[in-house]
Amino acid sequence: MDSDFGIARELSDLQKLRSQYQPELPPCLQGTTVRVELGDATTAVDPSGSHTISRYFPHTFGQPIAHFLRATAKVIDAQIISDHPAARVGVVFCGRQSPGGHNVIWGLFDALKVHNPKSTLLGFLGGSEGLFAQRALEITDDILSTYKNQGGYDLLGRTKDQIRTTEQVNAALDACTALKLDALVIIGGVTSNTDAAQLAETFAERKCTTKVVGVPVTLNGDLKNQFVEANVGFDTICKVNSQLISNVCTDALSAEKYYYFIRLMGRKASHVALECTLQSHPNMVILAEEVAASKLTLFDITKQICDAVQARGEQDKHHGVILLPEGLIESIPEVYALLQEIHGLLRQGVSADNISAQLSPWASALFEFLPPFFRKQLLLHPESDDSAQLSQIETEKLFAHLVEEEMNKRLKEGTYKGKKFNAICHFFGYQARGSLPSKFDCDYAYVLGHIGYHIIAAGLNGYLATVNNLKNPVNKWRCGAAPITAMMSVRRYGRSHGASTVGIPSLHPATVDLKGKAYDLLRQNGSKFLMDDVYRNPGPLQFDGPGADAKAVTLCVEDQDYMGRIKSLNEHLDKVRAIVKPGCSQDVLKAALSAMSSVTEILSVMSSPSTGNPF
Repeated sequence: MDSDFGIARELSDLQKLRSQYQPELPPCLQGTTVRVELGDATTAVDPSGSHTISRYFPHTFGQPIAHFLRATAKVIDAQIISDHPAARVGVVFCGRQSPGGHNVIWGLFDALKVHNPKSTLLGFLGGSEGLFAQRALEITDDILSTYKNQGGYDLLGRTKDQIRTTEQVNAALDACTALKLDALVIIGGVTSNTDAAQLAETFAERKCTTKVVGVPVTLNGDLKNQFVEANVGFDTICKVNSQLISNVCTDALSAEKYYYFIRLMGRKASHVALECTLQSHPNMVILAEEVAASKLTLFDITKQICDAVQARGEQDKHHGVILLPEGLIESIPEVYALLQEIHGLLRQGVSADNISAQLSPWASALFEFLPPFFRKQLLLHPESDDSAQLSQIETEKLFAHLVEEEMNKRLKEGTYKGKKFNAICHFFGYQARGSLPSKFDCDYAYVLGHIGYHIIAAGLNGYLATVNNLKNPVNKWRCGAAPITAMMSVRRYGRSHGASTVGIPSLHPATVDLKGKAYDLLRQNGSKFLMDDVYRNPGPLQFDGPGADAKAVTLCVEDQDYMGRIKSLNEHLDKVRAIVKPGCSQDVLKAALSAMSSVTEILSVMSSPSTGNPF
């Protein structure tokens, strides 16, 4: 019910203490003047998709990146915006709830009021459905008071995650026009911000004055690219899950007779599983990206786990903890193909009871091989993007079942001489996403809310709020904005090598980089984690003291300061221009020409469509 939204919460003593915490702002967001430097025009990360993206987004593709500057910055071309007319801004939660979402609204509200107390912030009730129906609540400081630094999305709620169809886009445009909004801020992940980009393009095409701004909030941590280092909620989710995993590790070590199979939320990518492994040091993790890259089958994965159990058993260790990302099941080739057949039949209207009889022979054989509980879960209707309902498919129980069968077989054959295999299964998903946000997520979300206003004040449309240099203290964070279209790529439909149907430009979930530093850190420690029980307990969320400022391991080990490097490159180019001027020596000119010629030749080859990512 709409009447349930925005009501004051009953807070515990800890919640009251957290509601009084005031996040810090970087210097570039302080004060009442907006200073913005617009950089070079952007392109697509995959050059082969640039033409398609520009065709779909003629009004919003190729816009410049934006840097917000501190008062002491000496940038000649910076725009100084000191006049701030009263603005009417709408904000909507899209996508699944993620810790820290409320602080985005708080930061946006504070920024609006600091720059003009007469500005208005309207929160749409019930997510995108509330936007379409024009159900809005005016945000006030009193309403926000019991939601500051709190988890959940219950201030406004959420329903559907889409603003995609013609009817939905028209309804959003009608709402923004009727409510006379200067801007609409969309809080969400990959899918929601793809929709935000399309909405911004449609608004520009139809000459609607409402600007559309995106904010990267998703617990999956998969909205990552050259501009976005982290997502609001990921830090909290991983810290909460890591404590739970560590508790289980301690229990396993104490009883010395159980193997725990733990499935973690995170959709198709394995970022949560990787981060939790690096924080808590369980014995084993099976990443979906590893399985996809090596084309591992159900048998391969089962054998890998069984071999690990046997190796530990030979050292008289009959316990362990194994992490599985929820997206693992779709990465197994034969299971993915089975799911595609099932989903195709469901779309044709075939009832779940009749699916098995209409499967191809090989798919039917695999389906019948699987345990009954798992067959039932595969028959669930797919999500809107045609992916399986991953949170409802108990992959951890499947592998516990398969491993138990294999270990019993080895025990009977005498190839394994250890104790009987015992498994306990858990799914850590919903327990963490309603948590109080970590200090990092409180700060990050609040800062992104302020950036949202700065984007609006600069008159930018179709941009995502960004912060770089996140692994350093808040006062060193670099704040900016990047066109969402610059983060898009065009992928081919289907997984087959010969697929040639060109898809629609969109943001795609970033998967774990198997060549990245975080994954390399996991590989370096994999054997030690497996055999030595070096379990690590980071403890519960810390809001004060030495653990309060701890950040995600994956954030700290990856060198992601893309915008900082762009800035550094421009500084070097400025130095070249300052040195190579009319009147410089012939030797200086020749050296500059030779060096620049070599650089441009290399970069031309690297950025040509033929060497771009094929997807």
